[in-house]
Amino acid sequence: MISKIKGKLVEIEDNLGLIETSSGVFYQVYLSPNFIKKYPLDSLVEVYTFLEVKEDALNLYGFESKKEYQFFLSLLSVSGVGAKTAFSVISFLTVDEIVKAVKENNLEVLAQVPRLGKKTAAKIILELSQKLKKDVDLSNLYLSDEDKTVIDTLITLGYKPAFAKKIFAKIPKNISLEEKIKWALKNKI
Repeated sequence: MISKIKGKLVEIEDNLGLIETSSGVFYQVYLSPNFIKKYPLDSLVEVYTFLEVKEDALNLYGFESKKEYQFFLSLLSVSGVGAKTAFSVISFLTVDEIVKAVKENNLEVLAQVPRLGKKTAAKIILELSQKLKKDVDLSNLYLSDEDKTVIDTLITLGYKPAFAKKIFAKIPKNISLEEKIKWALKNKI
C-alpha cells in the first residue's frame, strides 16, 4: 500500500499530477482542484494517498491532509460510494462543509457536487450522521421548496428550528402555502 508520497510536483494535466520522488520514481496521483491551485509546478509536496485497485487500473488519490484522507475513507464506507465519487465530494467541498451538511441534514449542499445524485447524497447524510453520532430527521431530506419556505418562515418568526419542524409535521398537506403558515401560527401546539 502506498500511504504517502513526498516529492516534486513536475506535471499537471486536468486533475492528475505527476510527482517525482527523491529516488527518481514518478507517481501519477489524482489531486483536488484546491491542491493544484495551492501548489504550482516544481513545488515540493507531501500527499496522503489512497490506492484503488481495479481489474484494469491502479489509481492513486492524493490528499493534502490526514483529515481529508480519513474523511475520504469515511465516504468510502457509505454503500454505493466508490473512490471516484468520494474523491469528487472531497474535491468539491471541504471536510468542514461536508460535516456541517451532514449534521444539518442539508441535502442541497451535497447535491451540488457534480455527478452526485440526490439519492447518493441522502445515503451519505444518513450513513455518515450515524458515524458522527447525530440523529437524522429523514423528513428533511425530501422537503419541497414550499415546505422549506414554511419552516424558514417559522424560524424567521422566532421559532427554534426543531420546534418549527415539529409544528410543520402536523400541518395539513393539502392546503396552500399561506394557509400552512397561518395554520402553524394558530396551532402552536
